Amino acid sequence: MMAKSTPTTFPSWNLQDLLREPARDRDLLRQELEEQVRRFEGFRDRLSPDIPAETFLDALKLAEAITRTTSRLGAYAYLWFSENTKNQKARVFKAAVEEMQAGFTNRMLFFDLWWQKLDDASAARLLAAAGDYAYHLESLRRFKDHALSEPEEKIINVKSVTGRRALVGLYDILTSGLAYRLTIHGKARALTREDLLVYVRDPDARVREAAYRELYRVFAEHADVIGEIYKTLVTDWKQEHLGLRQHRSPIAVRNLMNDVPEEAVEALLAVCARNAGVFQDYFSIKGRLCRIRKMSRYHIYAPFREARRRYSFTAAAARVLEAYGGFSPRLAELAGRVLEERHVDVAVRPGKLGGAFCYSVIPGLTPYVLLNFKGHVRDIATLAHELGHAVHGMLAADHSIFTFHAMLPLAETASVFGERLLSDALMAGERDKVVNQGLLVQQLDDAYATIVRQAYFVRFEREAHRMIGEGSTMEDLCQVYLTELRQQFGRAIAVPDEFRWEWLSIPHLFASPFYCYAYSFGNLLVLALYALYRTHGESFVPRYLALLAAGGSRSPEVLLKDFGVDIRSESFWQSGFETIKGMVKELEKTA
Repeated sequence: MMAKSTPTTFPSWNLQDLLREPARDRDLLRQELEEQVRRFEGFRDRLSPDIPAETFLDALKLAEAITRTTSRLGAYAYLWFSENTKNQKARVFKAAVEEMQAGFTNRMLFFDLWWQKLDDASAARLLAAAGDYAYHLESLRRFKDHALSEPEEKIINVKSVTGRRALVGLYDILTSGLAYRLTIHGKARALTREDLLVYVRDPDARVREAAYRELYRVFAEHADVIGEIYKTLVTDWKQEHLGLRQHRSPIAVRNLMNDVPEEAVEALLAVCARNAGVFQDYFSIKGRLCRIRKMSRYHIYAPFREARRRYSFTAAAARVLEAYGGFSPRLAELAGRVLEERHVDVAVRPGKLGGAFCYSVIPGLTPYVLLNFKGHVRDIATLAHELGHAVHGMLAADHSIFTFHAMLPLAETASVFGERLLSDALMAGERDKVVNQGLLVQQLDDAYATIVRQAYFVRFEREAHRMIGEGSTMEDLCQVYLTELRQQFGRAIAVPDEFRWEWLSIPHLFASPFYCYAYSFGNLLVLALYALYRTHGESFVPRYLALLAAGGSRSPEVLLKDFGVDIRSESFWQSGFETIKGMVKELEKTA
């Protein structure tokens, strides 16, 4: 059973499924991996266009076994580090594991490079016998025009440990350790970032403004260092992917990784920008509802109701499981397993990575969830979101480690769908018109944050990558970001100057360039899928579960065609905004 908890007492991770004694287990697994990789290297001389399918599959099975073990080590290292980025032992362990992974990856590179260069006829013969490995193999061949020589690939792998990955780690350590001070009711308080961000949703407009000012005051103080980290990461991306690998553009790299056509991404971003006015209208309505004299960026997350209900973690988990169970008992069962096996860490403390994530390690192992929990309704939504990621991975557990992870554009499907289930359940259980109005406001707040906001991050990234390549300064980048933000909000919502620093606080821009359009993709997609659910009822459920169970075994475009979705069509993406427009109109009727 799940341990009882209150907003100040939380469960924490049980990482015993991964490693029991980190140092000892790492050394034992290193020895096991050394033997397996040595065996894998024995396939080098057996690779030829006429290699027997059985031999080829033997190599793939061994590669999968090696990947499962290195993934276990990597997961433990990252999760331990995430618990407390100031923990020196965790940092040393993480660095050692990453160095080990790079070494083994380099010794196995020959196989992928051979496969990418294999002639089409021979590749087709082997693909026909590859079973669940097929899409993984097809994905490798997508990069054949961008692959380098084996020595070059090895150098990139080794240098990334002390280069790109080290810089991203430095960003995490620096930003998670920043300290803030805020005066509340006459008392100065020292706060973590997660503590501070609670106040951007405070009922008091002066507190919201003060919280944002403090957030960006601190980021501005560290802008030189954080900005240099970003510029170096962008330059690294350009030098490797455009200079060496000859990709057409910085974002084209991510599109190829996601196996999403460029036309689909362009259609998505164009429709998001064209519909920014939908949220401008919404925030104007919200301003009237919340009695805000002058609507500004300080106030877009203002709470609709001053009285804020608080939930214990146990109560929050129960609400999520109930919502999941109303859709599918199977979803509730899987989500409950994550909680019961102590694979959730919700303790808030200095040094812990901010935000929330779900880490699906290997097929068959219950995923791990990290989130910050203060007991608010929004925290319940975050729990529903992250448990959605978890059940997605668990439903796809029958696939190989190469194909059970959903491709990035579909990775948000189960999480956002879970939030929709929770929102509907909360609204259905309320008879108070004002409370339901507040829940609608929350849904629209979330829709803004996960659709248009994310698309504009990507719009900024495209400009930033171009500008840094042309030698632009930090001030230039900040001005472009502020201009984009003001265009996004229009004349009705003022954007104060300090928001020029906001982009420095967005981790995905540093760790995963152009990642953010996956949120826009996933949220608009879920609006379409949820509309199908409401239309078809129970008959939709098995089709939806099958989509999740497919994991990353087929391309997003192919998987979604089963639902009649054309991701290249602007009209499809626009249909999601039509649903949002309907929600805005529903709110306006009650304003």
